Amino acid sequence: NNEQIKKLSKNNIPIVDVRRSSEWNQTGVVPKSILLTFFDKEGKYNFDEWYEKLRLEIDEGKPIILICRTGRRTKIIAEMMDKKFDKVIYNAKSGITSWIDEKLIIVKPEY
Repeated sequence: NNEQIKKLSKNNIPIVDVRRSSEWNQTGVVPKSILLTFFDKEGKYNFDEWYEKLRLEIDEGKPIILICRTGRRTKIIAEMMDKKFDKVIYNAKSGITSWIDEKLIIVKPEY
């Protein structure tokens, strides 16, 4: 939930927003999020390519928080990551929608 996300984030656990740039622009993003699209408009993805980009942004082996619009996409990604890596993945179950509903801080995306 959002309280857990805020606590984890204060402990320098990065938030990885997996939505597309059009979604980031539409809603804004959680401050300091790593913006790294996973699924394209057609729902296609390349896990290995995405993970290579992610590795450049995070400390490998440390936990991360995944966030999307409603939690559906991040649930899928977290399950894929669980199968491949021994890594703690936190899934923002209700996504950015819940964050916005609670009127928590949102910023414009920076690319």
